[in-house]
Amino acid sequence: MKKILIVTCLAIAGLFFGNNSYAQVRVNVNVNIGNQPLWGPVGYDYAEYYYLPDVDAYYYVPERRFIYLNGGRWIFAPSLPASYHYDLNRGYKVVVNEPKPYLHPDVYRSKYGKYKGNYGKQQIIRYSNDEKYYVVKGHPKNGKYKEGKGNKGYKDKGNKGNNGKGHGRKD
Repeated sequence: MKKILIVTCLAIAGLFFGNNSYAQVRVNVNVNIGNQPLWGPVGYDYAEYYYLPDVDAYYYVPERRFIYLNGGRWIFAPSLPASYHYDLNRGYKVVVNEPKPYLHPDVYRSKYGKYKGNYGKQQIIRYSNDEKYYVVKGHPKNGKYKEGKGNKGYKDKGNKGNNGKGHGRKD
């Protein structure tokens, strides 16, 4: 009788703890909202790369690096060259969840070139009121944001994705 009771308890414990560890792994693998930049597009729980059709460049989210061509070589850098004059807040970004998309640039140019010039037509994380984006470092509502004189005048500057409403402190 004791053996049956012990086996039953172990089986129940195995089911209980087995399901929890699976759920934890699944969440960690499929969600990286907190790693995405403030200028990233809303609507994605996971983004590995962004393709920037206006400048034909990529952004690798896990390493926070831009990838762009220079003299026929792919350059990995923490920022785009100043000569690009690219506004990350207004430029269109395409989420790409495939490994090393920059190795197949023709595919992405032909597939997403139609988004070139779509400035300000995409809501970005910085201006999102969706609570899931509050974990992004620097988001005005991530819990570290404190209203006060340092944040006075924080407004949405023309982002059409949120009906032109400002976020943050209201004066």
